[in-house]
Amino acid sequence: MNKSEKKISKRNFLKYGLYGTCGMIAGLSNLDLIAGEISKMASGLPSVSPDKLWKWSKEALYYIETPKGIKCRLCPHACFLKEGETGDCRTRIALENKLYTIVYGNPCAIHVDPIEKKPLYHFLPESRAFSVATAGCNLACLNCQNWQISQSSPKETTNYDLMPDKLVEKAKSYKCKSIAYTYSEPIVFYEYMYDSAKIAHANNIKNIFVSAGYIKEKPLRNLSKYIDAANIDLKSFSNDIYEMLNGGTLQPVLNTLKILKEENVWLEITNLIVPSWTDNMDMIKKMCDWLYDNGFADCPLHFSRFSPTYKLTQLPYTSATTLKKARKIAIDAGLKYVYIGNIVGSKAENTYCPNCGEVLIERKGFRIIKNSIKNNKCSFCGEKIAGVWE
Repeated sequence: MNKSEKKISKRNFLKYGLYGTCGMIAGLSNLDLIAGEISKMASGLPSVSPDKLWKWSKEALYYIETPKGIKCRLCPHACFLKEGETGDCRTRIALENKLYTIVYGNPCAIHVDPIEKKPLYHFLPESRAFSVATAGCNLACLNCQNWQISQSSPKETTNYDLMPDKLVEKAKSYKCKSIAYTYSEPIVFYEYMYDSAKIAHANNIKNIFVSAGYIKEKPLRNLSKYIDAANIDLKSFSNDIYEMLNGGTLQPVLNTLKILKEENVWLEITNLIVPSWTDNMDMIKKMCDWLYDNGFADCPLHFSRFSPTYKLTQLPYTSATTLKKARKIAIDAGLKYVYIGNIVGSKAENTYCPNCGEVLIERKGFRIIKNSIKNNKCSFCGEKIAGVWE
């Protein structure tokens, strides 16, 4: 490998979304190495026909044929597609009465991340996750942090040739305990994620689903057989805001939370507080009360600071005061583990025992300074701490 092959410019690093909702992290050398070891494909999708589908296509798992055309049954949008049309997610195409995914084994973003970046604070702390994403998303958030890839089609991104078996091999070679399907929206590369997750489980590698949770019940339950942990963005507790800010609706996301809980997937929730959009404290209280009433008291809740980006660059950063108010509301509602993200040095990124109040895990960014959880319990008072610690 020569220097020109190994080097990734800052522009391309930003362009192709090789970072998460918390922003870029240290360790670009890992990224350089991975990208250099995987065959890069030029951007651009060849003309597609049923008899000559490109290598990175596969028949979709959830669709039906109707008099109106092909109906996708993966997410609540339930797109109707006529011959040659692609869905709202930009990753599915109708061809001769069948639906195909065109993001099978061609991720545009790859990285080795600390598990804390997902964010997952109660799942295998200090471990590493092999993170992948393809282009596309089934939402259209005005505040998207990864819009360069989420609001693009695989025709427009530079992709990598990484089929499910090779993905698992790479995760093993980097000694990652898990594979995270993340960055954009893994629902839109469902078949790639599903097949990869099955192989990963057979190789004793955990699977992490980082998603907005906008998916129908049947595909989610089938996927849950192979998913070990999830972080779901609960973007607000208002259907109107979901429609105007995100291009979706609230109830399917609430259903996703309940299903993941029923399927015994370890679950953490992120709520990004966007000034003038999702910073209403009455709405936040309503959300926290719903979480408590529906059995999510032990589920970590991450309030995340908004950074002006994409179509909301005119807004300010979320104030620390607003985040602290939201956290207090959540704790008062009975939620045991409430965090504040995207503010460096905040004590609210630590894990506290809900019984004795001692600091159990002290964090600084994505690094753990100390961990006082022993055998799934607080080492000070013996309280059981919800999570997957080993």
